[in-house]
Amino acid sequence: MTGFLLEMNEISKSFPGVKVLDNVRLDLKRGEVLALMGENGAGKSTLMKILGGIYERDGGTITVKGEMVERMTPDIAAKRGIAIIHQELNLIPHLSVMENIFLGREFTYGKSGLVNWPRMRAEAKRCLEQLAIRLDPDTPVGALSVGQQQMIEIAKALSMQADILVLDEPTAALTKREIDALFKVIASLKQKGVGMIYISHRMEEIFQISDRITVLRDGQYVGTVETARTNLDELVKMMVGREITERFPKVEVTPGDVRLRVENLSVKGKLSGISFAVRSGEIVGVAGLMGAGRTEMAKALFGAERISGGQIFVDGKPVRISQPIDAIRAGIALVTENRKEEGLVLPLSVRENISLPNLTKVSALGVMKPQTERELSDDAIKRLLIKTAGGEQAAVSLSGGNQQKVVIGKWLATRPKILILDEPTRGVDIGAKKEIYDIMNRLAQEGVAILMISSELPEVLGMSDRVLVMHEGRITGEFMREEATQELIMHAATGGTNSHAV
Repeated sequence: MTGFLLEMNEISKSFPGVKVLDNVRLDLKRGEVLALMGENGAGKSTLMKILGGIYERDGGTITVKGEMVERMTPDIAAKRGIAIIHQELNLIPHLSVMENIFLGREFTYGKSGLVNWPRMRAEAKRCLEQLAIRLDPDTPVGALSVGQQQMIEIAKALSMQADILVLDEPTAALTKREIDALFKVIASLKQKGVGMIYISHRMEEIFQISDRITVLRDGQYVGTVETARTNLDELVKMMVGREITERFPKVEVTPGDVRLRVENLSVKGKLSGISFAVRSGEIVGVAGLMGAGRTEMAKALFGAERISGGQIFVDGKPVRISQPIDAIRAGIALVTENRKEEGLVLPLSVRENISLPNLTKVSALGVMKPQTERELSDDAIKRLLIKTAGGEQAAVSLSGGNQQKVVIGKWLATRPKILILDEPTRGVDIGAKKEIYDIMNRLAQEGVAILMISSELPEVLGMSDRVLVMHEGRITGEFMREEATQELIMHAATGGTNSHAV
């Protein structure tokens, strides 16, 4: 007996033409949180899918509670007390919260096969209360927000009474209150001896919640360190194989003339009296809690939300935007919050995705010009350092960071005057984040006006020349870079009235 709850040794996995994992190891103790870190494409998700029995390993051993498991399947993993909360939600929208939590494990009256609905409802309620979620167990999952759905996934895993719990980017879509509730549950589970593997690109969370950190790079094991004995610089060097000297490499640019001006913008039931300006070469950050109206504002500026009042000016001239094509013609581009559902057509190639908003450039009289299309794609790949086998590679097969670069690349090809970035680094590793910040700096130097929406306050503070704060569909604060603090921003984000105005 080694004393480890879980041991994975010399794990290898290859897909056609690619070795994804090469003799990787990982061990987990009872009652600890082990952070699993690495850049996008490092092999973290593949390793966890092997643990969950979704992928079959090519080599190596898995030992659970001192007993070697020869073959792992999803059913065997569940019976061994392993529960995995994947980054992609795995819920059935038309079923209720209760039905999703106990899907395939329904309580019945003896051997009758009849579902014991009262017991199931009571158990579902208990799981929800453990996470401080106030929801009717009979609510259809499709009626919930993404953050609420994420909490249902966590409740589902807790209902299995797992000894080993894997959380893959669990807080990506959660509010601050939901994150606090989750962290309390994690602390409670630690006390009960549950071992947890925690995957996140949010460094603040890793240092707050983990006991040890295991790092993978390019499908290989780099090392394991105690969280209390390491620091951000050492961790970054382990992850990317080089030092990233500045986490937020903001380049100072002297802003030019006002590029975008918004006056009293309103969207019925969502936004009211939004007014602000962004200058050429300026990066304006937009902060606020989930549901504050930030994404709705971005979509309204891009013509994806119907504007009920107000005016938009580009380079001093009024523009009428009722649909996205109007915004594109006015020189506005939007990198959406959800790249997989709104930013990319995943089965299509990198070339095809980059061409989509640029069809007039790569066609003549309705006929595509293949050479022009390839040149546009190759230029974006080269300019943004997109790691891909070429323009014909399917977008779905790229890492998260490279998918995000394709989304940015397709809009940069439209030569925008104004670039709206909604959560530009969500689910992106620290190396790719630095590259996206460098792209933002370069665009600012070229005179592009940038509006950056982000839920990560260090990112907002680190990359913005000015910060706007939203609360319940209104702008409640505006701060210059040198005066902005997390405390001031959070005060304005919760509806505080003594926010500084610029």
